[in-house]
Amino acid sequence: MPYLEAAKDGQKEEDIKQVVEVPNLIGISINEASRILKEINLEMVINNNQEDLDKENTTITGQTPLNGIKVYEGSNIYIDY
Repeated sequence: MPYLEAAKDGQKEEDIKQVVEVPNLIGISINEASRILKEINLEMVINNNQEDLDKENTTITGQTPLNGIKVYEGSNIYIDY
């Protein structure tokens, strides 16, 4: 409880990672997916990323973990295009 500054096993409440649900990223652009993931504190990793990749016009075709899976904030979400 934040107002009591309660800690669990010596951890501060703000240090405990929250669980979030992975959104469906398939069919949207890499830039849009990046924005969505940042909002819920998840990290995007692009499989076979190329320097000249057009992230605005490239559509995601696969993701791991799949949408609906619950992960901790800060987790990596791997995408294919």
